[in-house]
Amino acid sequence: MKISIITVCYNSAATIKKTFESVKKQSYSDIEYIVVDGGSTDGTLDLINKYGKHIDNWISEPDKGLYDAMNKGIAMATGDVIGILNSDDLFNSDKAIEKIMNQFNSDTELDSLYADLYYVSQTDINKIVRHWVTGEQKSFYKGWHPGHPTFFVKKEVYNKYGLYDIELSLAADFEIMLRFLERYKISTFYLKEPLVRMRLGGASNNSFKGLVVQNIECIKAFRQNKLKVNPILYPINRLIPKLFQFKKSKHNFN
Repeated sequence: MKISIITVCYNSAATIKKTFESVKKQSYSDIEYIVVDGGSTDGTLDLINKYGKHIDNWISEPDKGLYDAMNKGIAMATGDVIGILNSDDLFNSDKAIEKIMNQFNSDTELDSLYADLYYVSQTDINKIVRHWVTGEQKSFYKGWHPGHPTFFVKKEVYNKYGLYDIELSLAADFEIMLRFLERYKISTFYLKEPLVRMRLGGASNNSFKGLVVQNIECIKAFRQNKLKVNPILYPINRLIPKLFQFKKSKHNFN
Protein backbone atom coordinates (compact mmCIF):
# COMPACT_ATOMS: atom_id res chain seq x y z
CA MET A 1 0.00 0.00 0.00
CA LYS A 2 1.38 3.40 -0.99
CA ILE A 3 1.32 6.55 1.14
CA SER A 4 1.49 10.09 -0.20
CA ILE A 5 3.15 12.68 2.05
CA ILE A 6 2.34 16.29 1.15
CA THR A 7 4.40 19.28 2.23
CA VAL A 8 3.04 22.76 1.52
CA CYS A 9 5.40 25.68 1.80
CA TYR A 10 5.99 29.36 1.16
CA ASN A 11 9.32 31.05 1.89
CA SER A 12 10.27 28.15 4.15
CA ALA A 13 14.02 27.99 3.49
CA ALA A 14 14.82 28.36 7.21
CA THR A 15 13.06 25.12 8.20
CA ILE A 16 12.16 22.96 5.21
CA LYS A 17 15.54 21.20 4.96
CA LYS A 18 14.77 19.38 8.24
CA THR A 19 11.39 18.41 6.81
CA PHE A 20 12.96 17.02 3.63
CA GLU A 21 15.57 15.08 5.60
CA SER A 22 12.85 13.66 7.82
CA VAL A 23 10.96 12.23 4.84
CA LYS A 24 14.14 11.10 3.09
CA LYS A 25 15.17 8.97 6.11
CA GLN A 26 11.88 7.08 6.48
CA SER A 27 12.26 3.30 6.48
CA TYR A 28 8.99 2.59 4.62
CA SER A 29 9.69 1.99 0.95
CA ASP A 30 6.45 2.93 -0.83
CA ILE A 31 6.27 6.70 -0.23
CA GLU A 32 5.17 9.29 -2.78
CA TYR A 33 6.46 12.70 -1.72
CA ILE A 34 4.67 15.81 -3.02
CA VAL A 35 5.66 19.43 -2.41
CA VAL A 36 3.29 22.32 -3.10
CA ASP A 37 5.03 25.69 -3.02
CA GLY A 38 3.19 28.99 -3.10
CA GLY A 39 5.76 30.84 -5.22
CA SER A 40 8.64 31.24 -2.77
CA THR A 41 11.33 33.87 -3.28
CA ASP A 42 13.69 33.09 -0.39
CA GLY A 43 15.66 30.05 -1.52
CA THR A 44 12.99 27.41 -0.88
CA LEU A 45 12.98 26.46 -4.58
CA ASP A 46 16.74 25.91 -4.45
CA LEU A 47 16.21 23.40 -1.64
CA ILE A 48 13.38 21.70 -3.53
CA ASN A 49 15.72 21.27 -6.50
CA LYS A 50 18.52 20.05 -4.22
CA TYR A 51 16.27 17.31 -2.83
CA GLY A 52 14.62 16.70 -6.18
CA LYS A 53 15.50 13.00 -6.41
CA HIS A 54 13.58 12.42 -3.17
CA ILE A 55 10.52 14.39 -4.34
CA ASP A 56 8.14 12.63 -6.72
CA ASN A 57 6.08 15.63 -7.79
CA TRP A 58 6.08 19.34 -7.03
CA ILE A 59 4.64 22.63 -8.19
CA SER A 60 5.35 26.27 -7.41
CA GLU A 61 2.57 28.76 -8.08
CA PRO A 62 0.44 31.28 -6.19
CA ASP A 63 -2.38 29.83 -4.11
CA LYS A 64 -5.27 31.00 -1.97
CA GLY A 65 -3.59 30.02 1.27
CA LEU A 66 -2.40 27.01 3.22
CA TYR A 67 -5.52 24.90 2.81
CA ASP A 68 -5.83 25.60 -0.91
CA ALA A 69 -2.26 24.32 -1.25
CA MET A 70 -3.17 21.18 0.70
CA ASN A 71 -6.10 20.58 -1.63
CA LYS A 72 -3.75 20.86 -4.62
CA GLY A 73 -1.48 18.27 -3.04
CA ILE A 74 -4.34 15.87 -2.42
CA ALA A 75 -5.45 16.23 -6.04
CA MET A 76 -1.90 15.33 -7.14
CA ALA A 77 -1.58 12.37 -4.77
CA THR A 78 -1.78 8.80 -6.09
CA GLY A 79 -1.22 7.01 -2.79
CA ASP A 80 -3.81 4.95 -0.92
CA VAL A 81 -3.15 6.95 2.28
CA ILE A 82 -2.43 10.68 2.58
CA GLY A 83 -0.53 12.56 5.28
CA ILE A 84 0.29 16.26 5.58
CA LEU A 85 3.73 17.26 6.87
CA ASN A 86 4.11 21.03 7.02
CA SER A 87 7.34 22.77 6.09
CA ASP A 88 8.33 23.45 9.69
CA ASP A 89 7.42 19.97 10.96
CA LEU A 90 9.28 16.67 10.91
CA PHE A 91 8.66 13.04 11.75
CA ASN A 92 9.67 12.01 15.23
CA SER A 93 11.52 8.89 14.09
CA ASP A 94 12.75 7.21 10.91
CA LYS A 95 10.14 4.50 11.40
CA ALA A 96 7.12 6.79 11.76
CA ILE A 97 5.66 6.01 8.31
CA GLU A 98 6.44 2.32 8.71
CA LYS A 99 4.41 2.23 11.95
CA ILE A 100 1.52 4.09 10.31
CA MET A 101 1.43 1.83 7.28
CA ASN A 102 1.72 -1.34 9.36
CA GLN A 103 -1.74 -0.48 10.70
CA PHE A 104 -3.25 0.27 7.31
CA ASN A 105 -1.69 -2.83 5.76
CA SER A 106 -2.89 -5.07 8.59
CA ASP A 107 -6.44 -3.62 8.49
CA THR A 108 -7.36 -2.80 4.92
CA GLU A 109 -10.79 -1.51 6.02
CA LEU A 110 -9.23 1.19 8.21
CA ASP A 111 -10.10 4.73 7.07
CA SER A 112 -7.74 6.83 9.19
CA LEU A 113 -5.13 6.93 11.92
CA TYR A 114 -4.00 9.53 14.44
CA ALA A 115 -1.32 9.69 17.13
CA ASP A 116 0.35 11.94 19.68
CA LEU A 117 2.37 15.04 18.90
CA TYR A 118 5.33 16.99 20.23
CA TYR A 119 5.28 20.77 19.99
CA VAL A 120 8.90 21.90 20.01
CA SER A 121 10.70 25.21 20.18
CA GLN A 122 10.94 27.19 16.95
CA THR A 123 14.72 27.38 17.37
CA ASP A 124 15.46 24.04 19.07
CA ILE A 125 13.66 20.95 17.76
CA ASN A 126 14.96 18.94 20.74
CA LYS A 127 13.19 21.17 23.26
CA ILE A 128 9.69 19.89 23.96
CA VAL A 129 7.29 22.67 24.87
CA ARG A 130 4.07 20.68 24.78
CA HIS A 131 3.37 16.95 24.66
CA TRP A 132 -0.03 16.48 23.03
CA VAL A 133 -1.32 13.11 24.25
CA THR A 134 -4.45 12.77 22.14
CA GLY A 135 -5.95 9.74 23.85
CA GLU A 136 -8.70 7.43 22.71
CA GLN A 137 -11.42 8.92 20.54
CA LYS A 138 -14.02 11.07 22.30
CA SER A 139 -16.62 13.59 21.23
CA PHE A 140 -15.24 16.74 19.62
CA TYR A 141 -17.79 18.66 21.69
CA LYS A 142 -15.81 17.72 24.83
CA GLY A 143 -12.72 19.44 23.43
CA TRP A 144 -11.07 16.31 22.02
CA HIS A 145 -9.54 16.21 18.56
CA PRO A 146 -6.36 14.79 17.02
CA GLY A 147 -3.33 16.89 16.23
CA HIS A 148 -3.73 17.53 12.52
CA PRO A 149 -0.12 16.62 11.55
CA THR A 150 -0.72 13.13 13.00
CA PHE A 151 -3.95 12.55 11.05
CA PHE A 152 -3.49 10.11 8.14
CA VAL A 153 -6.46 9.37 5.91
CA LYS A 154 -7.30 7.14 2.96
CA LYS A 155 -7.56 9.12 -0.27
CA GLU A 156 -10.93 7.51 -0.94
CA VAL A 157 -12.26 9.35 2.15
CA TYR A 158 -11.28 12.70 0.62
CA ASN A 159 -12.87 11.62 -2.66
CA LYS A 160 -16.10 10.74 -0.86
CA TYR A 161 -16.43 13.49 1.75
CA GLY A 162 -14.51 16.42 0.30
CA LEU A 163 -11.38 18.51 0.78
CA TYR A 164 -10.36 21.40 3.06
CA ASP A 165 -12.76 24.32 3.30
CA ILE A 166 -10.61 27.26 2.20
CA GLU A 167 -13.17 29.74 3.58
CA LEU A 168 -11.89 28.82 7.06
CA SER A 169 -8.54 30.58 7.36
CA LEU A 170 -7.33 28.99 10.61
CA ALA A 171 -9.56 26.00 11.36
CA ALA A 172 -10.04 24.12 8.09
CA ASP A 173 -7.88 21.32 9.50
CA PHE A 174 -10.17 21.09 12.55
CA GLU A 175 -13.26 21.18 10.33
CA ILE A 176 -12.12 18.35 8.09
CA MET A 177 -11.31 16.11 11.08
CA LEU A 178 -14.69 16.99 12.62
CA ARG A 179 -16.43 16.25 9.32
CA PHE A 180 -14.70 12.92 8.78
CA LEU A 181 -14.70 11.57 12.35
CA GLU A 182 -17.79 13.11 13.96
CA ARG A 183 -20.22 13.70 11.09
CA TYR A 184 -19.42 10.78 8.79
CA LYS A 185 -17.90 8.56 11.50
CA ILE A 186 -15.07 7.11 9.46
CA SER A 187 -13.07 4.41 11.23
CA THR A 188 -9.85 5.38 12.95
CA PHE A 189 -6.96 3.93 14.97
CA TYR A 190 -5.03 5.59 17.78
CA LEU A 191 -1.28 5.00 17.62
CA LYS A 192 -0.15 5.76 21.16
CA GLU A 193 3.11 7.59 20.56
CA PRO A 194 4.31 10.95 19.21
CA LEU A 195 4.73 10.65 15.43
CA VAL A 196 5.50 14.27 14.55
CA ARG A 197 7.47 17.18 15.96
CA MET A 198 5.75 20.48 15.22
CA ARG A 199 7.45 23.83 15.73
CA LEU A 200 5.53 26.42 17.72
CA GLY A 201 4.65 29.63 15.94
CA GLY A 202 1.75 28.81 13.59
CA ALA A 203 -0.84 31.45 12.71
CA SER A 204 -3.44 29.97 15.07
CA ASN A 205 -1.25 29.85 18.19
CA ASN A 206 1.13 32.80 18.00
CA SER A 207 -1.35 35.52 18.97
CA PHE A 208 -4.44 36.05 21.09
CA LYS A 209 -6.31 37.24 18.02
CA GLY A 210 -5.40 34.02 16.20
CA LEU A 211 -6.78 31.91 19.05
CA VAL A 212 -10.03 33.89 19.09
CA VAL A 213 -10.51 33.59 15.32
CA GLN A 214 -9.71 29.89 15.44
CA ASN A 215 -12.32 29.25 18.15
CA ILE A 216 -14.94 31.20 16.22
CA GLU A 217 -14.17 29.12 13.14
CA CYS A 218 -14.34 25.89 15.15
CA ILE A 219 -17.85 26.77 16.31
CA LYS A 220 -18.74 27.59 12.71
CA ALA A 221 -17.39 24.16 11.70
CA PHE A 222 -19.80 22.44 14.09
CA ARG A 223 -22.73 24.38 12.70
CA GLN A 224 -21.94 23.85 9.05
CA ASN A 225 -21.70 20.11 9.74
CA LYS A 226 -25.09 20.24 11.51
CA LEU A 227 -23.56 19.29 14.87
CA LYS A 228 -24.74 20.92 18.10
CA VAL A 229 -22.28 23.03 20.08
CA ASN A 230 -22.48 25.47 22.97
CA PRO A 231 -20.53 28.56 21.82
CA ILE A 232 -19.66 29.52 25.40
CA LEU A 233 -18.72 26.12 26.86
CA TYR A 234 -16.89 24.75 23.83
CA PRO A 235 -13.85 27.09 23.92
CA ILE A 236 -13.45 26.23 27.62
CA ASN A 237 -13.72 22.49 26.93
CA ARG A 238 -11.13 22.89 24.19
CA LEU A 239 -8.68 24.89 26.29
CA ILE A 240 -8.61 22.99 29.60
CA PRO A 241 -7.01 19.72 28.36
CA LYS A 242 -4.28 21.69 26.59
CA LEU A 243 -3.19 23.48 29.76
CA PHE A 244 -1.89 20.19 31.19
CA GLN A 245 0.21 19.42 28.11
CA PHE A 246 2.81 22.15 28.43
CA LYS A 247 6.23 21.28 29.74
CA LYS A 248 9.80 22.41 29.42
CA SER A 249 12.27 19.60 28.81
CA LYS A 250 15.05 18.35 26.61
CA HIS A 251 14.80 15.12 24.68
CA ASN A 252 17.40 13.42 22.55
CA PHE A 253 15.66 12.33 19.38
CA ASN A 254 16.96 9.66 17.04
